Amino acid sequence: MRRVDYDTEQHQHYARGRALTEQQMATWMSAFTAALPERRPLVGLDVGSGTGRFTPALARAFGPVTGVEPSVRMREVAQAQSRHPGVRYLAGSAEDLPVPSGSADFALMFCAWHHVQDKPRAVRELARVLRPAGRLLLRGNFSDHHPEPWWLGHFPRGLEADIAQFQPLHEVIAMFTAAGWRVTGFGTVTQPSDGTRADMLERLRLRALSFFAQLDPDEVEAGLHSIEEAVATNPDAPSPPLSEPLLTLERR
Repeated sequence: MRRVDYDTEQHQHYARGRALTEQQMATWMSAFTAALPERRPLVGLDVGSGTGRFTPALARAFGPVTGVEPSVRMREVAQAQSRHPGVRYLAGSAEDLPVPSGSADFALMFCAWHHVQDKPRAVRELARVLRPAGRLLLRGNFSDHHPEPWWLGHFPRGLEADIAQFQPLHEVIAMFTAAGWRVTGFGTVTQPSDGTRADMLERLRLRALSFFAQLDPDEVEAGLHSIEEAVATNPDAPSPPLSEPLLTLERR
């Protein structure tokens, strides 16, 4: 996949383009709660925390959280807009986590795994920082378990370009289990609607999805124009909910 430069442009629009409604956030937090131990507090990591979309909610629900993000500009937005007494944001990546060994009970990677350059190293590093029986919540698309939002078909190479960013599920599982992890759960979480199709179009115009970096500029413009024409016929039509994969792994 093409690298996404979050420091040049993406940081300006990411928080708005990828914002979750209260209902969507509640749905994901419920899924995370079901996958984690009942005891509180839990010490958490939000790996690839971006603009802090989840970090404060994780701290409110579970306990202190460290957001780890390689992009300087994304961290700046998080520190300004996603503050919480139980949250800190640090420079780092999945391959180089700036926390002590065995210091966390869980880690969340939400739509971040496909950005990891050295995945075997990240598998080892995540095992290092988690305590025994620590959990990794991996919300990532997989090439063979891939949600298809209604707007994707308006880009002729859309599905092909999007799928090319992701590994198949079995490959991800094999990488972790070979390093001593075990799978504790896999399923889909039905994320509620983003609102109307017109609402979704406004988000897409911000180009806050890494998908857009995989297309040439003329392909992006043509696809957005096609979506605009389709939405114009019924802008208040609801944007359908999506069933999105969640893989839970445990450090042995």
